[in-house]
Amino acid sequence: MSELDEKIWAVVSERGVEGSALTYSAALNLRRTLEAEKINGLCVVTDPSARREAQQLTLGKRPPSKQ
Repeated sequence: MSELDEKIWAVVSERGVEGSALTYSAALNLRRTLEAEKINGLCVVTDPSARREAQQLTLGKRPPSKQ
């Protein structure tokens, strides 16, 4: 089984975690749906990455963005 078929993917946006425990294909579909709704900052990441992001947002300790 490919990692892409495992339910280990999440979609995050500037609002936070939009969905998790998805296959990569399902995550892409969700991202496309959210794009159509004009949600910004969308990306597909692994569930552990999404959990870290959610935790940092909750604690207000989000690292500064690199530019």
